[in-house]
Amino acid sequence: GRTTNGWRGFRQDSMPAGWQVVDGALTRVAAAGDIITREKFRNFELALEWQVAPASNSGIFYRASEDDDAIYWTAPEMQVLDDAAHPDGQSRLTAAGANYDIDPAPAGVVRPARQWNQVRIVVNGSHVEHWLNGVKVVEYELGSAAWEAKVQASKFAPHPHYGRNAEGYIGLQDHGDWVSYRNIKIRVLP
Repeated sequence: GRTTNGWRGFRQDSMPAGWQVVDGALTRVAAAGDIITREKFRNFELALEWQVAPASNSGIFYRASEDDDAIYWTAPEMQVLDDAAHPDGQSRLTAAGANYDIDPAPAGVVRPARQWNQVRIVVNGSHVEHWLNGVKVVEYELGSAAWEAKVQASKFAPHPHYGRNAEGYIGLQDHGDWVSYRNIKIRVLP
């Protein structure tokens, strides 16, 4: 929460100026593009807190690569959203906590805009869990028959790298809205 060390722009060598450390949190303050960790991760537990402005949208990507022109074509995404005021909150598949457009998250778990939400994302082999405010909201197996069927029915079907990386970057999405992340911690799993 003091510097942007360890991050860079997606498909860039440097950190975009639109992401700044503000009051101890990594914050999207102006147009910047998505950012990724400089380091790749295979099996890990990621913990962080996020908050959004009213009607705002962002996301947390994992096992991302730079093999396509957009990060979301390669990486699963935990949706970060103001469910109450953003149109994506009307579908559980695109609501806060969801594995975006693949696995829905239950209603009533996310806190209102301008309040901090706690996240844990566990990725261990093919097993993935999304936790939001202490509630497990999504659990799935990458590469399973059920997962493959959901991908084929989604907008990600034409993208051969989507969800296929055994390791990759953690990414934070610039969706054009104000979002802030703090207490970002990652624990590598064996």
